[in-house]
Amino acid sequence: QVQLVESGGGLVQPGGSLRLSCAASGFSLDYFAIGWFRQAPGREREGVSCFSSSDGSTYYSDSVKGRFTASRDNAKNTVYLQMNSLKPEDTAVYYCARTPDCSGKYLYDFWGQGTQVTVSS
Repeated sequence: QVQLVESGGGLVQPGGSLRLSCAASGFSLDYFAIGWFRQAPGREREGVSCFSSSDGSTYYSDSVKGRFTASRDNAKNTVYLQMNSLKPEDTAVYYCARTPDCSGKYLYDFWGQGTQVTVSS
């Protein structure tokens, strides 16, 4: 049974950091990429990052480039999104999702339940 479980969200002050986790089960990250998305109230869902450990490719949206970093723990079959220098506009529900690779050719077929990130003083 394929499952993705996000965790690590919370309330943080501007300039602070959070690390989100996306724990995968039912499949190996050796063969799939993980995308991170976010959706703020009243706004469209936005792609934030795509991480493919099979070929080492990683992509970031312009809005988070230089501040967010995706990585993987092989032993835990988990992908992380380290978020630094957080801004109020990063406030959203963050989701991870599975796709065959980061080329953009394929749909994301399984999604996690989401974790809330709130950046506020």
